[in-house]
Amino acid sequence: MRPPPPANVKPNSPDLGESWFDWNAIAPPPHAPGVVDETLRDGLQSPSAQDPPLDKKLELLSRAARLEIEGFALGFPASRPRQFEDALCLAKEIARQRLTIQACCAARTLSGDIAPIANIAQRSGLRVQVGLFIGASPLRQHAEGWSVEQLLRLTDDAVTFAVREGLEVLYVVEDSTRSTPETLSQLYSAGIRCGATRLCVADTVGHATPEGAAKIVHFVCELAASLDPRVRVEWHGHRDRGLDVANCLAAWAAGAERCHGTALGIGERAGNAPIEQLLVNLSLLGWRQQSLAGLPEYVQTAAEALGFSVPPHQPVVGEDAFRTATGAHAAAVSKALTLGNAWLADRVFSSVPAALVGRQQHLDVGPGSGEANVVAWLGEHGIVADAKTVATVLSAAKRGSAVLSPSDILALLAGPRSEAADAPQTRPLSEPPRAGTTSSGRARLR
Repeated sequence: MRPPPPANVKPNSPDLGESWFDWNAIAPPPHAPGVVDETLRDGLQSPSAQDPPLDKKLELLSRAARLEIEGFALGFPASRPRQFEDALCLAKEIARQRLTIQACCAARTLSGDIAPIANIAQRSGLRVQVGLFIGASPLRQHAEGWSVEQLLRLTDDAVTFAVREGLEVLYVVEDSTRSTPETLSQLYSAGIRCGATRLCVADTVGHATPEGAAKIVHFVCELAASLDPRVRVEWHGHRDRGLDVANCLAAWAAGAERCHGTALGIGERAGNAPIEQLLVNLSLLGWRQQSLAGLPEYVQTAAEALGFSVPPHQPVVGEDAFRTATGAHAAAVSKALTLGNAWLADRVFSSVPAALVGRQQHLDVGPGSGEANVVAWLGEHGIVADAKTVATVLSAAKRGSAVLSPSDILALLAGPRSEAADAPQTRPLSEPPRAGTTSSGRARLR
């Protein structure tokens, strides 16, 4: 078998030729891949999450719309009065601003859950999608005492009622990935027959592997195509086994049009697929072209709204995602900058370019650093990097146990060194820098 062709180097990377070989080069999926933001639905199922005030929900909606996210879950209106009122306000805001984002609301296959969503659609003048979910796996059937016949009756009644109320139906079979092909065929066929225009394969407990996700999505896509080619398939996955993002990529490649995610992957148990990672991977694969410059602010807004902090090691949006205090890494980045190639500096030790999400690479000085780290840091702060100054800072860093803060380094260089200056202090990690900015005094690559 011949290897795949290398990816072409981007136009803004002059004189690199075809030096970057990309083993990830694969054919694009059959549908333009979209995402659905489930932060205000599945995200709020996290036992650690707080239900945000309406102003925070409106801000999150606005940021999601700017990222051109295709769908936005308004919540579960039937669960309690505040959920209904907030969902109504969000729907009215979408209508008022004429946002292109699709409003979605969750409901069980019960008319009492569906009626409030129809009310929201009527009062907002917005076409709202209802995500009707029903459990189907043998485990759930046994625990609940359900039969397939009961599930089919509930499906028939609920989907028919929702369509009659003017709602677009996304028919969701919970725990699809542990359900039999026979049961899935019966339920999804019933959903289509009663008017569902979208089907959702739900990996409710994060059971699937990428191979399993691809198989079941392909199965459901073929079923839908045989009954009504207009019906689209979606994927909803959790990360109990840590395969959430990989499963989404497999689902898209197998024919799913949309995958669901939440900011930071916040959700029930171990959470959901992190929507920021889905968006970045789609961009890096060339499957999505929208700007992601606002992604860090979107995630920070969601984290604050739900009562979370962004872990420093979180991919893409964590404070450490584009930092390095390692000598060899910093040397390579510095050499790329010396060549005048910012494009290369942003990629030589990062598979995700910081500029993609409006951030920048940062070089710090710590116990594992080399002279390159110190020289870069001093240069960014307008300090002459003579041999003595570099040695002073590097020696202090080697004696410490954590990355030096800007105040640590400046204290070392502020004249006669005191005993305190010789013992650099550790510091807590701050919140991740906002897009286009840096943490206080931290070195920045331009």
